[in-house]
Formats: sequence, C-alpha cells, structure tokens
Amino acid sequence: MNGPTEQHRHFLEFEKPVLELAARVAELKASLAEGTPTAEKHLAREIERLEVHQARVNRLLYRNLSPYQKVQVARHPQRPQGPDYIAALITDFMPLEGDRRYGADAALIGGIGRLKMRDGGHTSCVVLATDKGRDTTSRVAKNFGMPKPEGYRKAQRLMQLAGRLGLPVITLVDTPGAYPGIDAEERGQAEAIAGCLEVLMQLPVPVISIITGEGGSGGALALAAADSVQLLEHSVYSVISPEGCAAILWKEATKETIPQAAEALKLTAQDLLALKLIDGVIPEPVGGAHTNAGLMMKRVGNALQTALAQLQAAKPTDMAAARRARFLALT
Repeated sequence: MNGPTEQHRHFLEFEKPVLELAARVAELKASLAEGTPTAEKHLAREIERLEVHQARVNRLLYRNLSPYQKVQVARHPQRPQGPDYIAALITDFMPLEGDRRYGADAALIGGIGRLKMRDGGHTSCVVLATDKGRDTTSRVAKNFGMPKPEGYRKAQRLMQLAGRLGLPVITLVDTPGAYPGIDAEERGQAEAIAGCLEVLMQLPVPVISIITGEGGSGGALALAAADSVQLLEHSVYSVISPEGCAAILWKEATKETIPQAAEALKLTAQDLLALKLIDGVIPEPVGGAHTNAGLMMKRVGNALQTALAQLQAAKPTDMAAARRARFLALT
C-alpha cells in the first residue's frame, strides 16, 4: 500500500496551491502524446520544472501547518487506518470478537498476531485498533470509528487475555471519541471506558499505543494509557475536538473560532511532546501519511519494535505500578 496516486489524491482546502500545480502537470502530461518531437521536448522540460516547484510548495506548506490544519490532515479520508497497519505489520492475525456480555463492535478491531521484527523474526502480541471505515456505508456501520461500550469491554477482555498469556499489547488509535448515542449511554459507556483504564493500570505486560490520526477524549485515552505513547507527526490528541471547544468557549463553532480553539488546546504531536505528555513523534511523508502509506507503515513498525525492545530491556519489578506512577505524575 503506497497511497493514492496524484490523480486520485483528495486535496484539503489549504492544499489548493499544490492542487493547482498538480492539475497543470496532469494537463501537460495529457498533451505530451499529441505534440511534435520539438513540442514534446519543451513539454517534458516544463513538466519537470512544475513537478520540482510542486514538491517545493508541498514541503513549505507542510513545514508550517497550523494546529487546525494538522487536525484536517489527521482526519484525511485517505489516511491509513487500523486495518491497514495490521495488514502491513502483523502476521497470522486472528481476530477475536465480542465482549461476552452484549455483542460485537465494528469500530474496534482486536485479536492476537505476531509483530514483524527487523531481524526477520516475530513477536506475539495482542493488537487493538480502531476502524473508521472507508465509504459512507462502512463508516456508518463502524460509527465513524467511535466504539460503543461493547467495543471497550472487548478491549478489556483482550487486554486481560494478554496479561494472562504474558503478551505485549499494541493499540492503534484513530477515533473522534467514544460513541455518544443514547444506546451507548444506556449500556454504560462511561463505565466501560473507566473499566479499560482500570485494566490498563493493572496489566503486568508492556503496553504501546500509537495515535495514527485523531485521539479524541476519553474514547482514545481508554486505549492509550500505555507505557509508551507516540503520535504520528500530523496526528492530534486532546480532551475535546476544536469544534466542541469552540462551541463551549465562544458559543458557536465558526471558521474563526475553530482554529483559535485548536491553537488553545495544544493538541498537536509537537505540543504534546514539549509538554512531556507523550514519548515520541513518528515523522510522516511530506504531504501526510496518506501520500506514502508504505513508508508510513515501515516507520510505525520501527517505532513499535524500538519501544517494545526498550520496555522489555527495562524490566521493572512491577510494570503496572510503573505505569500508574507515570500517569499520576502527569496530573
């Protein structure tokens, strides 16, 4: 998986300068076959010049993204999702479904597999990953990546299984938050999230969390109270969305107030690293993870292996106690 071609890439609103250059390049390439040899030579030189300029504009644009622009990149519809990372990084993945209390939750994938290692070996692990869906039908079926109580209780069940088997836990988080519907509240959404946090604070095995897109509120924290928490370069992680924050602070979410809220929330990977709330930032390809998914998978795989090796080498006498102390120190 290497991401969409330039022709099929979805451009965000702030990427208009890149889109215009990409459209011009595509137009010239379409004309290339119709011209004379002399004209073809001229077109080829012009295409090369425009492609260099496009790459330069793209680099400058992504070097200076505002917090809300990063939110938009984190939500990009073509951004790699949980199933993509599992397919690329985990072999022999065996999905385990249901919470044994109510039912299944399509927004949260869980199971046992083997993490590919750089030396060609594998490490068995339990994997949990949110899934937003790719088209309208699948997004509705998966609640746009917002787990319900049965999803969080499934997570608890698999985390406890990991503890009994002595397997590390890997979570790949990309969710706006927990599903806010009345049916979820009736089935104990808050208790299910709290239950995840309680289990995580007691697990005697390494827990590694990667925020691959959005990390929204308690719905993300329920899967990310880990020994190692890392964000992709343009991922975000906050207690509330910029839209929700703007609606509370300014009584309305507008084009003016939403970017202000994003700035105030300090939700970018760079802000969180400076505040020492996370452990690392995984660089993305220029233009975002969706422009070169293959490279992004490799970098996430390397980050997982490094974090796991460090945690296994540390060998604290009580891993759960060390994890609790880590999060208590953040208050």
